[in-house]
Amino acid sequence: MIVHLRRSFTFAVICLVFFGFVYAFAGTGVAQLLFRFQANGSLTANGSTQIGQNWTSPKFFHGRPDDAGPYAASKSKGISGGDNPLVANGFNGESGATNLGPRSKTLLADTRALVAYWHSMGVDPTPDLVTTSGSGYDPDISPQDALVQIPMVAKATGLSTTTLTALIDSQVHGEQFGFLGASYINVLALNEALAKLE
Repeated sequence: MIVHLRRSFTFAVICLVFFGFVYAFAGTGVAQLLFRFQANGSLTANGSTQIGQNWTSPKFFHGRPDDAGPYAASKSKGISGGDNPLVANGFNGESGATNLGPRSKTLLADTRALVAYWHSMGVDPTPDLVTTSGSGYDPDISPQDALVQIPMVAKATGLSTTTLTALIDSQVHGEQFGFLGASYINVLALNEALAKLE
């Protein structure tokens, strides 16, 4: 019996050392060696390309409304942030949408407020620009989402529509492997490229 306990204990220690330390350190080492940018959070000078940023100025392209319009956090109005990825559903650091269904009066009112918000900036919004992402973290928009914002950005920056269209075209990422998913633009990368033009 003691022999079996000793073997079990030895095996448990070996598994703990291998899977708890060696495997983890090897995975971290490979990630740092081959995918350093991604392993360190995909950080640029202005934030992470993996998390949607809150763009409010008409001088920049905006992402999905995870913290814009009626979803924006406001202490005076008692709004916790709606789908703000940093303060989702009233709790810091949690992601997720508000889970409002298609018959929700709140969702309808929020969507109408977002449409009015975009119209006030001279933009005829696409459906993505008035609906939140599932996680509340979406850093990307479609090329069409960016194109409809050209009048707003052109007016605020003084750049021509031709220049902005060329900028958008240069930032489009195609489908993965040429057929999976859809074309997209990372909003942070687009706005960083825009800032270089001004």
